[in-house]
Amino acid sequence: MPAVTLKNISKKYGDFVAVDDVSFEVQKGELFGLIGPDGAGKTSIFRILTTLLLSDGGSATVQGHDVVKDFQEIRNKVGYMPGKFSLYQDLTVKENLNFFATIFGTTIDENYELIKDIYDQIKPFNDRRAGKLSGGMKQKLALCCALIHKPEVLFLDEPTTGVDVVSRSEFWEMLGKLKEQQITIVVSTPYMDEAKLCDRIALMQNGKIMSVDTPKQIIKSFPKPLFAVKAKNIYKLLQDLRNDQEIESCDAFGEFLHITLVAENANEEAIHSIAEKYNPENFEVKKIEPTIEDSFIRLMREQSDLK
Repeated sequence: MPAVTLKNISKKYGDFVAVDDVSFEVQKGELFGLIGPDGAGKTSIFRILTTLLLSDGGSATVQGHDVVKDFQEIRNKVGYMPGKFSLYQDLTVKENLNFFATIFGTTIDENYELIKDIYDQIKPFNDRRAGKLSGGMKQKLALCCALIHKPEVLFLDEPTTGVDVVSRSEFWEMLGKLKEQQITIVVSTPYMDEAKLCDRIALMQNGKIMSVDTPKQIIKSFPKPLFAVKAKNIYKLLQDLRNDQEIESCDAFGEFLHITLVAENANEEAIHSIAEKYNPENFEVKKIEPTIEDSFIRLMREQSDLK
């Protein structure tokens, strides 16, 4: 039996469709990522799964329990870290942890092994108020509080948003260790580079799921050769290539443009001959492996073409 199941879940706020007929499963012990920009519907799904919000249609279960009928059982079995820091800012680190442990009828000592690696990093700040912690430390404290009752499923809603790169990297290392303890982890993130750290991912946009698979498989299913190009005047090159009939797609990625051709059998020479029409200075081209972001943009484009 899967740890989490969604079947045709939908949610509206007035006329706005936040979640549009979403279905997917998360297996026990899996690190599953919900990947998409702000407004994609990730938080609404998390709130439905943690019994904080009722869906308008469809059904969902967590550890075999229905999110509507069995909400109390689910609340005892899950840990939830919302996107916004929601601990008590006036309580110290230790007071927050003790408070959440007491709510679930446990103690810090009882589940110390589970939070040890994370707690050891914030222990020196035990007497500091939560509101005075740095972003990375707040995140670690919130994770400790979500884990203190040894949940079977952990829901983390954009846990690394607004946190520095080092703290982000440390956080994902911690998730890897938690996974070894057979905790099912469902995490949402707008950062495409974090997608490859998950076992499987669901790519979301405008309340819809565009694809559910392993990061490797999503990249592998990119249907065409992909090239990176650059020139001295990158903006002019972007305009020229976007208006060229032989170019299928052209998107800016840092100092490069990522492009695909309408023709199936594209190569560097073909790209060069197209670009020469526009006389770009210092023109460079190389064939590249697609990223999750390339796949996301392509799927997004295909979705909007269907409308």
